[in-house]
Amino acid sequence: MQYDFTKLKNKIKETEDWIKKEYTGIRTGMASPQLLDGIVVESYGQRMPLNQVGSVSISDPKSLLVTPWDASQVKAVEKAITVANLGVSLKTDEKSVRVFFPELTSERREMLIKLAKEKLEHGKVTLRAVRDEVVKDIEAKEKEGGMGEDDKFRFKAEMQKLVDGGNATLEGILVKKEKEITG
Repeated sequence: MQYDFTKLKNKIKETEDWIKKEYTGIRTGMASPQLLDGIVVESYGQRMPLNQVGSVSISDPKSLLVTPWDASQVKAVEKAITVANLGVSLKTDEKSVRVFFPELTSERREMLIKLAKEKLEHGKVTLRAVRDEVVKDIEAKEKEGGMGEDDKFRFKAEMQKLVDGGNATLEGILVKKEKEITG
């Protein structure tokens, strides 16, 4: 008899993708367009993501250039970035907004590492919840007579290997991000 671990594997992959996306929003020593992904601009009476209002490009390692497709939106873009409170400074001209990222202080680096660890813990909690669902499903199938006790223990062990592998991958992503933050 086989147990279908597809849902578990998909959830592990989803969690890995989620944490990678979350980590792109944590600023390191380099300016990255993803740092502005969460910014929403009031444009023509609607709230739109920044990347739908203009282009975001890397100007140099410490700054980004935001160029709205409609030059009349420069002030709205500037306001949205200011309201987002990212700890950046801005320089605006008639066509674009340049976003300058300051050097990270050791205190700020520690705070970013703490944030990264919190996100890792959230990912691990998600994996634990899915693991618990699979355990309940395996035990329910055993009670229904769909599998024997040996199968139950084998499937639980296989499931734990998958969860441990997922946790190890998440830890590896954190280690990489910590190296980026500490420079």
